Amino acid sequence: MKKIWRKSLNLTMAATLGLTVVTGTGIIGSRQASAGVSSYNYAEALQKSIYFYEAQRSGDLPANNRVQWRGDSGMTDGADVGKDLTGGWYDAGDHVKFGLPMASTATMLAWSIYEYEDGFKQSGQYEEMLDNLKWATDYFIKAHTAPNELYVQIGQGGTDHAWWGPAEVMQMNRPSYKISATCPGSDVAGETAATLAASSIVFAETDPTYAATLLEHAKQLYSFGDTYRGKYSDCVTDAASFYNSYSGYWDELSWGAAWLYLATNDSAYLTKAIAASANWGKEGQTAHWGYKWTHAWDDKHYGAQLLLARITNDPAFITSTERNLDYWTTGVAGTGEKITYSPGGLAWLDTWGSLRYSMNASFLAFVYSDWVTDAAKKTKYKNFATNQALYVLGDNPRNSSYVIGFGTNSPKSPHHRTSHGSWADSQTVPTAHRHVLYGALVGGPNSSDAYTDSIGDYVSNEVATDYNAAFTGVLAKMKLEYGAGQQPLANFPAPVTVPEDEMFVEASFNSTGTTYTEIKALLNNRSGWPARMGDKLSFRYYVDLSEVYAAGYTASNVTVSTNYNQGATVSALTAHDATNHIYYVTVDFTGTKIYPGGQPHYKKEIQFRLAAPAGTTFWNPNNDYSAQGLTSGTPVKTTYIPVYDNGTKVFGNTPGPVVPTVPAAPAGVTASAGNAQATLTWAASAGATSYNVKRAATTGGPYATVATAVTGTSFTNTALTNGTTYYYVVSAVNAVGESVNSAQVSATPQAPSLPGAPAGVAAAAGNAQATVSWGAVNGATSYTVKRATTSGGPYSAVATGLTATSYTNTGLTNGTTYYYVVSASNAVGESANSAQASATPQLPPAGSLVAQYKAGDTNATDNQIKPHLNIKNTGTTAVSLSNVKVRYYFTKDGTAAVNAWIDWAQVGGANIQTAFGSVTATGADTYVELSFAAGAGSIAPNGQTGDIQLRMAKADWTNFNETGDYSYDPTKTAYTDWSKVTVYVNGTLTWGIEP
Repeated sequence: MKKIWRKSLNLTMAATLGLTVVTGTGIIGSRQASAGVSSYNYAEALQKSIYFYEAQRSGDLPANNRVQWRGDSGMTDGADVGKDLTGGWYDAGDHVKFGLPMASTATMLAWSIYEYEDGFKQSGQYEEMLDNLKWATDYFIKAHTAPNELYVQIGQGGTDHAWWGPAEVMQMNRPSYKISATCPGSDVAGETAATLAASSIVFAETDPTYAATLLEHAKQLYSFGDTYRGKYSDCVTDAASFYNSYSGYWDELSWGAAWLYLATNDSAYLTKAIAASANWGKEGQTAHWGYKWTHAWDDKHYGAQLLLARITNDPAFITSTERNLDYWTTGVAGTGEKITYSPGGLAWLDTWGSLRYSMNASFLAFVYSDWVTDAAKKTKYKNFATNQALYVLGDNPRNSSYVIGFGTNSPKSPHHRTSHGSWADSQTVPTAHRHVLYGALVGGPNSSDAYTDSIGDYVSNEVATDYNAAFTGVLAKMKLEYGAGQQPLANFPAPVTVPEDEMFVEASFNSTGTTYTEIKALLNNRSGWPARMGDKLSFRYYVDLSEVYAAGYTASNVTVSTNYNQGATVSALTAHDATNHIYYVTVDFTGTKIYPGGQPHYKKEIQFRLAAPAGTTFWNPNNDYSAQGLTSGTPVKTTYIPVYDNGTKVFGNTPGPVVPTVPAAPAGVTASAGNAQATLTWAASAGATSYNVKRAATTGGPYATVATAVTGTSFTNTALTNGTTYYYVVSAVNAVGESVNSAQVSATPQAPSLPGAPAGVAAAAGNAQATVSWGAVNGATSYTVKRATTSGGPYSAVATGLTATSYTNTGLTNGTTYYYVVSASNAVGESANSAQASATPQLPPAGSLVAQYKAGDTNATDNQIKPHLNIKNTGTTAVSLSNVKVRYYFTKDGTAAVNAWIDWAQVGGANIQTAFGSVTATGADTYVELSFAAGAGSIAPNGQTGDIQLRMAKADWTNFNETGDYSYDPTKTAYTDWSKVTVYVNGTLTWGIEP
C-alpha cells in the first residue's frame, strides 16, 4: 500500500481553504530499540491481538477459522427485517453487534495498517490483519442496505446481557435497528464512512475492485449522514444505555470527511472536514477544543485534528493536537493541567477501560511523533507511547501482562461469555474459563494500579473490540521500533485436545423390583469446542436378556415404558447381538433443544422402565451392559450408555462381542438366623443364570447342596435345629459351568424369647390428648400402652396390638397428669413394663385466632413436607396479618439445609415470608415460621386467610421421615382446628401448644 500525505495543496485549493502551504515531508526515521524494551516479543503480541478479533466473529465462520472453540453464530441476524445481517463482530464479552464502536474499531485498525504496514508485514501478520479488517467491512456493506439506510445494531442490550452463555447457542430475540432519513444517525454514518474510506486505501493495492466498492459505500454513507443530521442514539434508543453518542456527530463528520479526502483527493471532503471542526465541543468554558480526553469510540475529533494537522499544517489543528498530547505527557503549558498518573506509571483517564484510553493516546502520540519535526516533541511523545505500551505488557507494579495469553501472569478470568464457556448460565460454572481469549486487552487497573482478575468485574476485566484497536497499531509500531528480527509464534494457535466430555449421560436406578428395572437418565450437552445445539441427540441403553430367553420368553415379552419424560421418544427393544441376547432401547430427544444455555436447557431427564411379565422371577438387571456402575443413589456419568448426535456416536461405548465364561463366585453373601431357619442373600454374579446353595455341619465343609437352580439372590433354609450352627456357601451357574464357592457364612437358628421392655419411652401433651412414643424392641411383634392417674400405677391397658412405636391417647382431661408405661409382646409372651413417662394435656391459649391444618402430602417418607394452613378469626375485631406469625414443628432428619416455598396462598404467596428456627422437643428439632407483609391485609371478624400451601424440601432433596413429627398428622386430610400449629400476635402465643 502506498501512503501519500497530501501536504502540498494546489494553489486553488489553498486559496479556497485559506491555508498556508507548507512543503516537505517532515518525517523522521525510526530509532533503535533501547535496552529497556527488548524483553517483549512484539511480533507475538501483535499476532495475538489480531487473533482476538477472530474470537469476536459473528456469523458463518470461514474454513480458515483459527479459534477452535468458536463456531457459527447469529445466523438469523437480520431475518426479522428480511435482510442478511450476519457477520461482523460481537462488541465485548456479550453478543450484541453495536455499530458505532464496531466501526470505530475498524477505522482504527485500518489507520494502523495505513501508518504501520511494515510492522504487520515484518511480523508476518499482514494477511491476517487484512482478513480481520475485511470481516468487518464486509458486514458494513451488508448493513448498508440502501443509500440512506444503515443497520447499526443487532440484538437488544438488556436481554442479551441477562444471559451468560456461548454465542453459538444463544436463543434470545435479536432485533435489528437501523438509521434512515427519518431516523438519522450522522455519527454512526460518518464513522462507518470513515471505516470504509480508510479501508479502501488499505485494500487499494491488494484488491482494487473491493477497494472501489468500499469507497462507493463510504461516499453514500457520508452523504447520508451529512444530509440527514442527528444523533443515532436519539433514534436507536436501546443503544443509549450502552453507547450513547455524547459528543454528537460533528466529530464523525470531520473524521469521515478527512478519510474520504485521503482516499479520493477530492478537496470538497477536506472543506467539509474543516467546516465541521467549527462545531467540535469545547473544553469546559475555554475557547479550546476538548483536550482532556482522547480518541475513542464516541469522540473522534482527536484523531480528526491530527489528520487535519498533517494534511493542512494549519496551526489551529497542530496546536490543539499538541495541547491534547501535552495533557497526557508533561502537562499543558501554563495551566498545570495533566493526566493522572498511577504510582506505577499508567496514564490513567477513567475507571472503565483505563488501558484502552492509554493505548488510544499512545497511538496518537506515536503517529504524531512520526510527523512532527521538533526533536524534543518527537522524543517526548514517542517515549510516552513506548512507556505506556511497556506498562500494558508487564512493566508495572504487578510485573504482569494485561494481555490475555501473553507475557507473565496474564489475566485468566475475563468478563467474556463465550471464552468462559458456561453451560449453566452462571459466571461460577465452570470455576475456571474453558478457553484462552488470546490477545484480548482487559479493561485494566484503577488509578492506584490495583487490579483483580475476576470474571464478575466487568469494569476492570471485560474486553472489547475497541480496547484492542489502537493497541494493535501501537504494537505494530513497537515492532518497527524495538522488535527487529522478532517473529510471531510458529503454529499458533496450537490445537487443543478437548479436555472433557461435552455430551454424556448421567444415570441411576430410579427404582428396581423383581420384574423390572427403572432408569433415571439425564442427557447432558455441555459442549464448548465449540458450543453447539443438540436438537438431534439420543442415547442407547443396552441390556442382556439371557435370563429372559433361558426362562422361555423373548424380547417381545419385555415392555418399555416411561414415567417422566422431558421430550424424548423411547423405542422398543432392538437387537444388537441376537445370538447372545444383547438388546438396546433408543432414547431419542430429536426435536428437543438441549444446549449449554442454563439449568433448564443443558440437560434433559427421562425415567424409563424395562419390565418382564408380572409373576415371573427371572429378571436380572445386573448382567446388563448399561447397568454397570449404576446405583440407586445420585446419577453418575457412564460410558456404558453411548450418546449419538444425528446418528453419529459422540460419547461412550457399545458392547463388544460376547464371549461366555463361567460366572464369578457370588459376593456379599450373608446369613441371618430365624426360628428353625436361616436366610441367605448374595449379590448377583454377572453372567449367572442361577445359583446353588450348599450347607455343612462343620466349618470348611464338606458341603451338601440344599438348593439348586435358584434364580433370585436369596434363599431360606427351613426345618433346622435351633441352637445348631450351620455353615453355608453359594455358587453361580450358567450354560458354561458352575463357579467356585463363595466365602463361607454361618447362622445359628434360635427359638424366640420373651422381648425386653421398650426403652426411650416419652410422652408429649396436647389438647385433651397425649402422644406416647418408644424405641422398637428386637423380637417384638406388638406393643401394649398402659395408663395410670397416679405415679407408679396401678396401670390399665389403653391400647393393645400396636405395631407402630407411637400412640396418641385422646379424650383426656386438660390439666390432669397421666402416667404411661409400654410393654412388648411376641408369640412367647409379654415383657415387663417400661420406665414410666408422664404428660399433662392443656387447653390451647385463649385468643381470637385459630390455626387449622390439613396434610397436603400423607406420604411420611418422601422428600417434601406439605402442610396446608388456614387461620380463622373467631373474634369481633379485625386482626392485621402483619402482626401475626405462625409456626409448624418438624424434624429435619439430617444436616442438610431446608428450603421453604409458598406454592399458593389466597392472601398472595409474595406476601408471606418464611424463616426457620430450632427447638429441642419430642417430635421436633426445627420449626418454620410464617410472617406476613402488609400486602396480606387483615383477617376480618369471622373471616379467614384461606388456603396457605406451604412446601419444604432439603437442599440435597433427600427424604424426610415425618412419622412422629410434632405438627404432622396424615389423618387430617380436611381442614381441622390443630393445636400443634402455634399462632402469635405481636410476639405473644395466642393459639396452640408449643412442643
